[in-house]
Amino acid sequence: MEQFVGLDVSQDITHVCVIGSDGKIVWQGTCPSTPEGISNAVRAKASNAIRIGLESGPLSTWHWHALKSEGWPVICLDARHAKAALNMQMNKTDKTTPTAWHKS
Repeated sequence: MEQFVGLDVSQDITHVCVIGSDGKIVWQGTCPSTPEGISNAVRAKASNAIRIGLESGPLSTWHWHALKSEGWPVICLDARHAKAALNMQMNKTDKTTPTAWHKS
């Protein structure tokens, strides 16, 4: 099954949400906010990931380059664009927002 991963990165902890191709949450959890921690979480919980999205921020360049070098299909979304898209949803919560991109 194809999987999509959303990362909500903070300084110490990254929240990870894995969505299956049917749109249902497969797994939600946390990992250390290091490229190794994120890569290990994705490898363990979403080995079939076809897209990994992370919001732009202070650590996004580091994460994007490190995850890309490991072969992960990562994209970086501008925080303002992600916020605008999420604001258009009727019910924005972690449970209804597959990528769980929000400000903590």
